[in-house]
Amino acid sequence: NRDGICRREGTAGGLLTRTKRRELKELRLNQHTLLNENCSFVLSVPLLFRNFFCGQWSSTARLDDKTVIITGANTGIGKETARDLAKRGAHVIMACRDMAKAEVAKKEIIEDSGNENVVTSKLDLSDTKSVREFAELINKEEKQVNILINNAGIMMCPYSKTADGFEMQFGVNHLGHFLLTYLLIDLIRRSAPARIVNVASLAHSWGSIRLDDINSEKSYDTAKAYGQSKLANILFTRSLAKRLQGTGVTVYSLHPGVVQSELWRNLSTPMQMAVKVFRPFTKTSVQGAQTSIYCAIAPELERESGGYYSDCAPARCTRAATDDEMAQKLWELSCQMLGIPWD
Repeated sequence: NRDGICRREGTAGGLLTRTKRRELKELRLNQHTLLNENCSFVLSVPLLFRNFFCGQWSSTARLDDKTVIITGANTGIGKETARDLAKRGAHVIMACRDMAKAEVAKKEIIEDSGNENVVTSKLDLSDTKSVREFAELINKEEKQVNILINNAGIMMCPYSKTADGFEMQFGVNHLGHFLLTYLLIDLIRRSAPARIVNVASLAHSWGSIRLDDINSEKSYDTAKAYGQSKLANILFTRSLAKRLQGTGVTVYSLHPGVVQSELWRNLSTPMQMAVKVFRPFTKTSVQGAQTSIYCAIAPELERESGGYYSDCAPARCTRAATDDEMAQKLWELSCQMLGIPWD
């Protein structure tokens, strides 16, 4: 009858409706899953990018009975470099300006590495008196220095001068390390085979060596001044390598990568915001330390000297960074400014 037919049709319609609802639910679920997968992929791209280009390097090399000096070792890549080399058994000297932070970092490194042979020592690269006092202490107390890592630095700070009247970035990043290396070079040579590692930066491309205004007194641009100091690191490395040929002491400069560190503290507010946006693409301090560690201990670099490295491999630098004539002029000017005779 008609009622029966209606009931049967209603039942069929109900089944059809439930089927459609189930299909729509599955479709929404699939769309949601796909969206999650796409979001996960998009969010993972920065991590994949960072890990792919981070230049991770591993080695079981030991540094027992070796002495290492690392400037600026209380934070960032300097701290992670100190941690790694301490785990390898080295006698690590953390040369730092802020001794309170240095002591905290030392305690952490000792606990993590199980190596009690980690010490701190005061070094303010913005004051040549402090540099000389530190070097005098090292020459007096240490029998050898097998690895010197000139790591400390400042970046894009407001204009100021060091205790000796040098533009702050050039004074700390270049002249401070130039003087320190000069004062320790005899001990380092007696410790051969030995290595000197200068932490430079890709930012060397931002600047040029302004021989007529090395202290940026005529005009000051924070980025260009930083670039000048990093370019000086690379040119210093090239000149020093030539002077140390045949001594068993090799020299390297490097770009650690764009690293999440305290170096960014002097950036303007807009720049700070930009850094936060690109933070997923930057390296951690552990990743940033890898090329420093590589240059300090990689056996394949024993016969290499004077080169520039990035991501644990040889890297290209600007033409200005390979200008040996400018490197010589910078060397002579540095000696003149510091009042030292280093031929």
